[in-house]
Amino acid sequence: MHKISEPSILYFGTPVVLITTTNSDGTYNIAPISSIFWLGWRAIIGISNFSKTTENLRRTGECVLNLPSIHQAAAVNHLALITGSFPVPPGKAQKGYTYEADKFNRAQLTPVPSETVNPPRVAECPVQMEAVMEQWHGIADEDDQQHGRLVTMELRVQRVYLDEFILMEGNSNRVDPNKWRPLIMSFQQFYGLGEQVHSSTLSSIPEDLYRSPDVDRAKSSLKVINPLLKV
Repeated sequence: MHKISEPSILYFGTPVVLITTTNSDGTYNIAPISSIFWLGWRAIIGISNFSKTTENLRRTGECVLNLPSIHQAAAVNHLALITGSFPVPPGKAQKGYTYEADKFNRAQLTPVPSETVNPPRVAECPVQMEAVMEQWHGIADEDDQQHGRLVTMELRVQRVYLDEFILMEGNSNRVDPNKWRPLIMSFQQFYGLGEQVHSSTLSSIPEDLYRSPDVDRAKSSLKVINPLLKV
């Protein structure tokens, strides 16, 4: 029997993403989020308007979306309850967040240079996607209590790097879902994917038919080097 319910959050299960951005002093920020989905080579993220990631994205317009597998759960956990924003925003302070300048060191993760954007990729993550921001929108701006608190950002992917281990045999452009085990956030807890439960009728459609024009556009992307950046 179904019951009317009022859960405080609706995180029914989405992949964890580590977003890397560049701070104003040329150092790097890395932050975990799990409000994200993809359409073609575009990613839509939902994020606090007061986060360091949001500040950096608005200023630079670029980032890297790094997807950890279940094997990086401990590293992701090291990034919980810390922020690159100083002073700590009141909303985060209320939840117990503290300031941390060197998040890569805190999480024991390794930055590696990107090709088309300045923020680094995370070496340990099996999936890394360099991206630029196309536009952003406020969420619930019509509500006086929520106005200015949350935003969505549309990000266009320019480079995709995949660990060879998760690729289909003989095809460098396809991920094998039997090998890829993303880290999933469901109601504030970490989970992984299990075995395939049923064949999908949609799988009869060739993946190439979903190919976005952004893929060809990405081939011409060039990186503008910022001399302040350190890797």
